[in-house]
Amino acid sequence: MDEEGELFLQGLLAHRLILPSGVPGVFGRGAVFEDVLERFNALAGATAAPQVPELTCFPPVIDRTLLERVGYLGSFPNLCGCVQSFFGDERAARRLSDRVHAGEPYEDLLGATSVVLNPSACYPVYPTLSGTLPAGGRLITATNWVYRHEPSREPTRMQSYRVREFVRAGRPDEVMAWRDDWLERGTALLRGLGLPIRVDVASDPFFGRAGRFLAASQQEQKLKYELLVPVISAERPTAVGSFNVHHDKFGAMFDIRSDDGEVAHTACIGYGLERVTMALFRTHGFETGDWPTDVRARLWP
Repeated sequence: MDEEGELFLQGLLAHRLILPSGVPGVFGRGAVFEDVLERFNALAGATAAPQVPELTCFPPVIDRTLLERVGYLGSFPNLCGCVQSFFGDERAARRLSDRVHAGEPYEDLLGATSVVLNPSACYPVYPTLSGTLPAGGRLITATNWVYRHEPSREPTRMQSYRVREFVRAGRPDEVMAWRDDWLERGTALLRGLGLPIRVDVASDPFFGRAGRFLAASQQEQKLKYELLVPVISAERPTAVGSFNVHHDKFGAMFDIRSDDGEVAHTACIGYGLERVTMALFRTHGFETGDWPTDVRARLWP
């Protein structure tokens, strides 16, 4: 991390906006940080309220077979977080305890559980949409914890963070129109908070040589847009939101049908809540009392 990023990290720590844990990319959130985050999350929800999204809530773990089914382990094996636990008898438990106290490796005494850490806020939504959608499709929203194995000192690159997600399912024209509308609406939301937003075509961080072809295809088809803000540096702006269309990928995978009987299309948009919060502190300063009046009026009406 460069000097600019280090100074920002130290500022967050000095103002107790984030709290160190000893693990790169894992930290606590102070009261002021959480207040700003929750107020932005509420503002995002209010922006979507006229469309009446269905509110859902999912835990930070999902069925391991769901991750296998969507192909995550093939596309992003380096980011996966599998949950392990102990399945042995008392003798094996004593061996485990002895190794822990001796500072020795003990992973071979653990086994995989039926759950993994959720790497994408929208994944648990799709299985709940199976079947025929009502006329006009469905719109779901959730605030979910996600995990990606990307340990780093850079404060915006977290291993565990929250995403405010909106998932749209329906006919192709309905879904594409919704994604494009939210690209404009979502950009306006952040610009209204004084953030210097730039919109760009993007791709997911697919793994390996084959992943480079998938990323190029995704960019060529403009399936993914990101909202970028210079949080760490102007040269490497941070993605604080993404706007994605999947065509019929999840519709076919989970047997989701639109009201005309065809395989449904889906799209999702998500705001990285910690990243948006950090962008606000980076843009307006570490003391919220000094923020511009119009920004405070939107967050503290």
